[in-house]
Amino acid sequence: PSGGNFTRVVGNDHTPHKFATFAMAAIAGIGDLPDTVMDRSVVIRMRRRAEGEKVKPFRSRRDIPALHELRDRIRAWALPLLEDAASLEPEMPVEDRAADTWEPLVIVADLAGGRWPRLARIACARMVAAEVAAEEDHPSGARILADIRRVFFAQREADSLSTEDLLHHLNADAEAPWGERGRYGLTSRELSGMLRDYDIRPGNVRMADRTQRKGYTRNKFLDAWRRYCPTVHPVDARRGES
Repeated sequence: PSGGNFTRVVGNDHTPHKFATFAMAAIAGIGDLPDTVMDRSVVIRMRRRAEGEKVKPFRSRRDIPALHELRDRIRAWALPLLEDAASLEPEMPVEDRAADTWEPLVIVADLAGGRWPRLARIACARMVAAEVAAEEDHPSGARILADIRRVFFAQREADSLSTEDLLHHLNADAEAPWGERGRYGLTSRELSGMLRDYDIRPGNVRMADRTQRKGYTRNKFLDAWRRYCPTVHPVDARRGES
């Protein structure tokens, strides 16, 4: 977290000092990283070089001095603006965690002025929308939690749902990917496996007709919904383009 710190003793007199643990980081990998990293990141998806496409290779001796020069120029520009940056609350084209992730970049663009505020918001809206679309195509654990939340929300009076009823609603949703999994859609075994990562397990639940069936209670999902299901959809992807 951005407010985290740890304590270490410093010097011969072993005086305790607090050090901040927050730092920006660039992480590269093949395929998607864990959900908890992906939805806290500005995701840049790279493509393989096409046949015949020219890409200049990186060479440390040639390129690092130029990068250091660029770093120093950015630092000299940014240092006098730190207090101004800390007080800004820019209008964002996205909400919640996506807004938290993108806000520092949008603040930098606002301080730079000119065309950058508009371009930064266009990039933000489009890239967040692209990640939402990618999530639709390759659903994650967070997606199943969000879809189960929608099912419970639609069944306002239900404090519990049988596994059979929950699967029926999930597989019947034409906008969701679950009905296309295998021959019969998402199964109880698959659902149980996806939810196990969130310490959510099926159990005996009492139904409205007072019978008991295997299923899930709403309360079991509340903590996971708070942690993993923030709204990340763009407020209006076109706002930055107007």
